[in-house]
Amino acid sequence: MSADQPDPTTPGRKLRVALLFGGRSSEHAVSCATAAGVMRAIDRTAYEIIPIGIAPDGRWVLAADDPAPLELTAVQRPTVSDQADAIIVPTSTRERTLKALSAEQVPRELGAVDVVFPLLHGPFGEDGTIQGLLELADIRYVGSGVLASAAGMDKHFMKVVFQGAGLPVGPHTVITDAQWRHDRSGACAAVAALGMPVFVKPARAGSSMGITKVTDLEDLDAAVDAARQHDLKVVVEAAIAGREIECAVLEGRDGAAPRTSEVGEIVVKPGHGHLFYDFEAKYLDDGAVELSCPARVPREVSDRVRELASAAFLALGCEGLARVDCFYTPEGDVIVNEINTMPGFTPHSMYPQMWLASGLSYPELIDELISLAMHRPVGLR
Repeated sequence: MSADQPDPTTPGRKLRVALLFGGRSSEHAVSCATAAGVMRAIDRTAYEIIPIGIAPDGRWVLAADDPAPLELTAVQRPTVSDQADAIIVPTSTRERTLKALSAEQVPRELGAVDVVFPLLHGPFGEDGTIQGLLELADIRYVGSGVLASAAGMDKHFMKVVFQGAGLPVGPHTVITDAQWRHDRSGACAAVAALGMPVFVKPARAGSSMGITKVTDLEDLDAAVDAARQHDLKVVVEAAIAGREIECAVLEGRDGAAPRTSEVGEIVVKPGHGHLFYDFEAKYLDDGAVELSCPARVPREVSDRVRELASAAFLALGCEGLARVDCFYTPEGDVIVNEINTMPGFTPHSMYPQMWLASGLSYPELIDELISLAMHRPVGLR
């Protein structure tokens, strides 16, 4: 530890936590809402926070420690302004001092940080890019490392890893940019072989951005084009009859097995016009969905979901946290759908709610994630 870095073990000293939010992805507003939730709940007697927003153009700025402008509502889509003081991020392993840069002024030091909490969703944040930047400077951070973040963000390679680990994965096909431009008929034939209906998704997006349910092959072109607005690589999944059951995972302490929560189920209520759990149902329509946790499934099914969630976490090499989504079919099978290495983390999101039902409150969950990050070694591990 260099001379300019504070000792995090000093008795009575608050840990300095940089909250990183916003970003360049289509999930910018969701990330802001997540930051608002953490700002309200984090233990201010134990932590000093430095809010850092990333504007849609990628500019890092010093944000206000005020959750109100970051709330996501039906009438407010929060965004990080690029007009605030710019942040200069250290890239040396010898320092962790942040600097703020105002126009025509000498950069001022904000002091060193102990840990970064990247509350970023989607590409350029959840996909290993930010994690790689922090790794360059040996800065501790909450959540998975570069490889797990990148593979977890890409639904194609995520499924490749899961299949390689022997986990049950549903039928799917991948449409690359080159294939869509040069062999569209072959791509359509591969989708047709899955049967209808299918779900067409950007390979590297979240929060149900760009997803279309297709029941007629004639509608495939429009659905793929909608997904390509978010990512030029597209994953098409066969619809699986059954219920979507989810499980929250926490990294085990000192190399122990991952910890899994009670399983939960999101039920989209009838009468709200949602064909599936889309962005509006998740974030804007309070009456559209309800969370059932523990989910009303047989104990052996709950145990199987938790077993697969732990196995998926380990297969990808995750750290910190993840949410694993599974399908429970009428035949009694459990199929892994996907993993989220930085799941929705507002107080009302599935991940914190499942841990709340398992006895861990939202502030306690924040504390545990920071503690896990602080006890993790930097560098290769």
